[in-house]
Amino acid sequence: MPDLSEYRQLAKDMSVDAVALVPGPNFTRALGKPFMSHERPFVVVIPATGKPAAIVPNLELGSWELVGFDGAVFDWFDQTGYDGAFAALADHMPLRSLAVEGQVMRVFVSKALTGAMPNLQIVDGEREISGLRIVKTDDDIAALQAAIDISERALERVIEDVRVGQTEKQIEQALIQALFAEGAESLAFNPIVAAGDNSARPHGKARADYRIKTGDALLFDFGARKHGFAADITRTFFVQDVSDEGRDVYDTVLRANLAGFEACRPGVTAHDIDDAVISVLEASPYVDRIRTKTGHGLGRDVHEAPYIMRGNDQVIRVGMVWTNEPGLYELDNFGVRIEDDVLVTENGCRSLTSFPKDLTIIGR
Repeated sequence: MPDLSEYRQLAKDMSVDAVALVPGPNFTRALGKPFMSHERPFVVVIPATGKPAAIVPNLELGSWELVGFDGAVFDWFDQTGYDGAFAALADHMPLRSLAVEGQVMRVFVSKALTGAMPNLQIVDGEREISGLRIVKTDDDIAALQAAIDISERALERVIEDVRVGQTEKQIEQALIQALFAEGAESLAFNPIVAAGDNSARPHGKARADYRIKTGDALLFDFGARKHGFAADITRTFFVQDVSDEGRDVYDTVLRANLAGFEACRPGVTAHDIDDAVISVLEASPYVDRIRTKTGHGLGRDVHEAPYIMRGNDQVIRVGMVWTNEPGLYELDNFGVRIEDDVLVTENGCRSLTSFPKDLTIIGR
């Protein structure tokens, strides 16, 4: 049986009757196995005291048995619907208040809960529930490092074969193939491969009709997933040549990235780090090209707390992992982003990414 004591204690701390989890990063962390989120409601309810209960689609029961769940299980079939399962949960565990993952639980699941328990008060516990995994364990860090190492090996393979005339889509496909060849279990997210003016779009999509040319900035933002954890790395290269403007913008972004490392230590806030990074960009001639905050937490989710931005006074603690990814973007021109994955240590921080950051010209 998975140890759910953290969630029981969390329910007590939040003064709610129970905490509910649905398939996603917290669900996987709590139960040790991933399950899909689809049109079928799938909910685990962990009360402040007593055994948990679960609503499980019948077709998942075979996989659910592998969890070793010690609690009541209410299954249901597509043919009969799930209302009966929620009613059975209400009879078994009548609740007055329930903390849920506000960014993950879908409206129809919430309505099924309140339909079975009309007086139920649903509380958004996203910050508290996800906060249980904000400090990474040694195993978490090892999984992150494995995902990062895979990603960096893949990038090294791909940039060796970049040549003028390739499309962004061709390079994207080569990157995906390299990630799996190097050992990725899945993609952390759909990779970004963006050249020329497309690199100025922070979340640009690879184009099949644009062929890279001499002088283009070529931006890669990507990551492998390994053991449930995601890498998130960005490097920007230039193809065959780089303009004076490109060189100066790149140097500015690199200095901002390095300022993030210098500012990071336990006890500072997310605001402090972002302020140090963005101040470098603001002091440059390219202040009008700032479009993003410094970064975000990284782990089972690609984007999670802490969010590294001005106004966020969350204190940085040993074991947190965040992305240091300043960038400068001018639409219809080009963009540069440099992103590292950073572990907070007792003495400051260290980069889990090691791919070189010096300005690099690639392509044949």
